[in-house]
Amino acid sequence: MLRQQILRVRQRIIWSWDGLIHVWRTEGSLRQWMVANIVFGILAFILPLSAGERGMLLMGGVLVMAAECMNTAIERVVDDISLDRRDAAKQAKDAGSAAVAVSSVGVGIAWLCVIIGLF
Repeated sequence: MLRQQILRVRQRIIWSWDGLIHVWRTEGSLRQWMVANIVFGILAFILPLSAGERGMLLMGGVLVMAAECMNTAIERVVDDISLDRRDAAKQAKDAGSAAVAVSSVGVGIAWLCVIIGLF
């Protein structure tokens, strides 16, 4: 029983890693977010922030990248169904893109609040 659960966890890790590698290779926006997260991650450790502030900001950056992965998943499924231009397909892709934009605005607001709090 335990061995089976360990194997299932291992498979999930492999599938997740494969998905991340696919998005990394095919979506320039994930690479851009990764660079932004590295820059802001360094800044989060340089600034005199509390552990909670630092954790919130780092987690926010990771969640933006997760939203980017979900957006890519939506795009792949929509394109796999049909490459024809359809209103529903455009709406699904736009909604996925909006999820990335909304999450990034949220992280930006968090950064702004933390920075203002330093002064």
